[in-house]
Amino acid sequence: MVKSTPNNATFVQAELDWLQTLLKARSAMNANSGSSIRDVLEIPAPSVEKESGSYARLIQRLNLTAEERFLLILAAVPHIKPQMLDMFMGKNQLTQQIFTEFGGRKGKNHNGFIPTGETVLFILAGSDLAKRFKYLGLLSAETKLFKEGHLKLSETDADDPYLNGTLNISRDTLQEITSGTVRKPDFSADFPAQLLETEMSWDDLVLNPHTEEELREIEIWLKHKDKLLQEWGMHKKLKPGFKALFYGPPGTGKTLTTTLLGQKLGLDVYRIDLSRMVSKYIGETEKNLAKIFDRAERKGWILFFDEADALFGKRTSVSDAHDRYANQEISYLLQRIEDYDGLVILATNLKNNLDEAFMRRFQASVFFPMPQPEERKKLWKKGFPANVELEDRIDLQELARTYELSGGSIIQVIQHSLLMALDQESAQVKLGDIKEGVRREYHKMGRTI
Repeated sequence: MVKSTPNNATFVQAELDWLQTLLKARSAMNANSGSSIRDVLEIPAPSVEKESGSYARLIQRLNLTAEERFLLILAAVPHIKPQMLDMFMGKNQLTQQIFTEFGGRKGKNHNGFIPTGETVLFILAGSDLAKRFKYLGLLSAETKLFKEGHLKLSETDADDPYLNGTLNISRDTLQEITSGTVRKPDFSADFPAQLLETEMSWDDLVLNPHTEEELREIEIWLKHKDKLLQEWGMHKKLKPGFKALFYGPPGTGKTLTTTLLGQKLGLDVYRIDLSRMVSKYIGETEKNLAKIFDRAERKGWILFFDEADALFGKRTSVSDAHDRYANQEISYLLQRIEDYDGLVILATNLKNNLDEAFMRRFQASVFFPMPQPEERKKLWKKGFPANVELEDRIDLQELARTYELSGGSIIQVIQHSLLMALDQESAQVKLGDIKEGVRREYHKMGRTI
């Protein structure tokens, strides 16, 4: 993404000045001061035609109307110039509360005014009921800014009017407005997912030929999904995304394959470890998952759920409250996965542990078997760096034939042998060190050489 140009702040300020003019116009209209303006949006927004800053580019790209620009800048104000909304914090002398018609809330740690849906309608419509009904549609989840995830109206309690929800701008959109770049999120409590990256390439991957063929379908879908769903009209018949299951023993390349698939197609891959996300506290698992899906929507990210059987194991019969909420967590994640418009990959070492009803939802089920001797030979050969030599007694073909190891285990053995060579200040890998590494890997698996 192109970074913000120096004049971006100037244009953002012009947009803020426009909003300030709208607020003054609403104040004048409410005071019956004889204003000739019948609708605050009669006041034109700043022209974007000759602007090149990141905010102007965003407006151009989304082809925003004046109403939509108003919503976007109003949602951004608490983050850019919060004092601008202090005018709404005056109290009604009778109730000693903020005027009801202003809407608005205070945050937990933010003392300023946070606009709500009610604030939007007050500024645009005042006490005019017809205009209120007219502009109510701006806050629909189906409108552009909400549907594409730039804005969100927060949830309210069931007994509260939904327009009391705060008008929130996404972090990514705010970053684009202010700096012209969208920083990739770091793993945190607010975003419990990790970006997967690797310096390896697709050529470094060693897979069973049948596995490679099954992966081809996923790659084809990622390349052609937009044409399939939109130009060919299949969005009416197909779910928006693609769901795949990767299963097989540990160390057989499930995570690496997912990472390289994203690398090959220029897509970010985020790993969600369900065993770490499942909370003992009721409702917390859904909140953790919502944070990821809300941020990922319409980004094109590949979501990779590791150890999927932690949440998608066979459903329990409802014998107590814990069972009931556990099944609710599964249902929630199933729905979010169904609605996600990108690629979702779930990985498990134990396919038989997964719920059969859930298995039917996958478009692809890819098996990652233990590598065969020829594949193991390639893994041994590709694993050693070019600047080391192997002891004459080392026969990679024999190692591959003799020891049944996964790709992950072979890399661990190679690492052990290289560390032993470095410790001996040598560039030669010894057969004895390789065998010791193999012995250790077999011990992890409860086997002996």
